[in-house]
Amino acid sequence: MAAPIPPADPDPRPEPPPAPDPVDCCGSGCTRCVFDLHDEAMARYEAALAAWRGRHPEAW
Repeated sequence: MAAPIPPADPDPRPEPPPAPDPVDCCGSGCTRCVFDLHDEAMARYEAALAAWRGRHPEAW
C-alpha cells in the first residue's frame, strides 16, 4: 500500500523568477529589455516574499 500524498501547501513560499541568459538580450537598447523585465519580476517577487514572511514569521 502506497503512503498517502500530503496535501499541497496552501501558502507556499514564493519562488524567484529565473534570470534571463545574457544571450536573451539583443543589445539594441530596447525600451523594455529582458533584464528590465526581470528587474520588474524581481521587485514583484521581493514584495510577495515580504508579504509571505509576514504571514510566516517562523520561517525567518
